[in-house]
Amino acid sequence: MTGSQAGPPPDPAESARAKLGPEHYDYFAGGAGEETALRENEDAFGRLALLPRVLRGGGDRDTRVSVLGRGWPAPLFVSPTAFHRLAHSDGEPATARAAAAAGVPLVTGMAATTAVADVVAAAREADPGAVVWFQLYLQPEPEVTAELVRRAERAGCSALVVTVDSPVFGTRTRDLRNGFHDLPPGLAAENMRDLPGVPPGTTRDIAMWPAGWDDLARLRELTDLPLVLKGVLHPEDARVAVDRGVDALVVSNHGGRQLDAAPASVEALPAVAEAVAGRVPVLLDGGVRRGTDIALALALGARAVGVGRPVLWALATGGEDGVREALTALREDFGQVLALCGGRRPSDLTADQVVPRGLWYPPYGPAAGPGAPHGLRYRPRRGERPW
Repeated sequence: MTGSQAGPPPDPAESARAKLGPEHYDYFAGGAGEETALRENEDAFGRLALLPRVLRGGGDRDTRVSVLGRGWPAPLFVSPTAFHRLAHSDGEPATARAAAAAGVPLVTGMAATTAVADVVAAAREADPGAVVWFQLYLQPEPEVTAELVRRAERAGCSALVVTVDSPVFGTRTRDLRNGFHDLPPGLAAENMRDLPGVPPGTTRDIAMWPAGWDDLARLRELTDLPLVLKGVLHPEDARVAVDRGVDALVVSNHGGRQLDAAPASVEALPAVAEAVAGRVPVLLDGGVRRGTDIALALALGARAVGVGRPVLWALATGGEDGVREALTALREDFGQVLALCGGRRPSDLTADQVVPRGLWYPPYGPAAGPGAPHGLRYRPRRGERPW
């Protein structure tokens, strides 16, 4: 579209804001503390640029990747997020059908407003082979964790995504300001219903507590499902996790909703990928909004990336169709970026193609050799702090 009617596309978050109650919008949009980590997840991608390669030939572009023995059509999955029925009355089943139709694996949240069995059934309506993983917080009572694992297995989930960055709840400033502490009547975290220790038909709270490596080992004894550790930022934790038999890692700062001083996910990614050294797949979520973000993460060592808030905004504004269109558009955007970077496969994206925006960058940085041009001064970008 060109001419006087052309303009920037609408902001998905602002479109969703118009559809949601303010306390529910803030629940989805907000982060911990002063929301520094929340902002940095996106801003960190904006500080990076991609150096395209040229004249590499080949028109048979293929965006498929392999994760835990399954082929994915693109290096993209839906990250776990809570309470989809707050965004749209169709909730998680709509998200599941849309993701399956778009060929995007789904991680359904433990705090979903639809039970895991129903989420998987909805995904399999759209694609009998749909990949659905279950997100799990280890619970202090082993019998509760065991029952959640059994439900995920019976539902047909093909992996457990164990979120490990939440020994306590982060301080969600917006929720405190709004007094938002519980779901409205008629909605509940359905995976927490009819668990050991509560009366039949009732739910129990999800406990945040400081689980340890021994608790993870006991989980390993409970199930043959692959274990994916989510919330890893320190490279030493990545090494320990792989040594203890974890099957994959997700580099994540919980969408900026836990430790506000945490780095952006993409900033932590290279060190984690180096520590893992290819022994297990490294995934990432946090701040991914466009195809260039996917390409940057893959070049820095990720096998695939997850999106959370963009799915919620699409669900709020367009329901199932909105989610399918958003995920399809993101897949297509990545395919175009891959081609523009001179790649035919996701694995063609390499770390030497990632440079910081602004001068200098290698080979013309401070350590440049004799071939570097002279007289080019580094000009700080607006808002950049001098050191």
